[in-house]
Amino acid sequence: MKRSLRARSVDHSANSGSMADIAFLLLIFFMLCTKIMSDQGILVKLPQWVEEPISFPLPENRVFTVKINAENEILVEGERVQAPDIKEAAKSFILSPERSPNKAVVSIQNDRGTQYETYLEVYNELRAAYREIREDAAMQTYGKALDRLTKSEKKDLYQTYPIVISEAEPTDY
Repeated sequence: MKRSLRARSVDHSANSGSMADIAFLLLIFFMLCTKIMSDQGILVKLPQWVEEPISFPLPENRVFTVKINAENEILVEGERVQAPDIKEAAKSFILSPERSPNKAVVSIQNDRGTQYETYLEVYNELRAAYREIREDAAMQTYGKALDRLTKSEKKDLYQTYPIVISEAEPTDY
């Protein structure tokens, strides 16, 4: 008795009718469970928009200038410095006995070719200078850390040491 070849061959195909359903369910699952991260940017309170900006000259001794060129070199008051040195220079300028801290203005001007990381590093150093000034003032005035002050104490401290950072139009050095 000869068996036919046809009887011996086994059908190895799988029913793929439900594969599309499974793929669709997995797609929905990953879409629902995945959190997409987005950049927050720099949280800065911007002034109200005015059609004609008010321009008035400031005395040189009230403005602390920081410039960043296209090669990411940082110039503070015309002298080249490294980013970590900006914080101490800004603190000494803001707390200088020549002026009241609420009269000090920090001006940042960058080149259009400046890398964003360098700009952020400079900006963060300036904010850190203000944070340290406020932290020290909170300890001296109230004997507590800044985050433990009441709202009225913080408000008083923020009025005494306001963050005044002016960003000038980028240039092409």
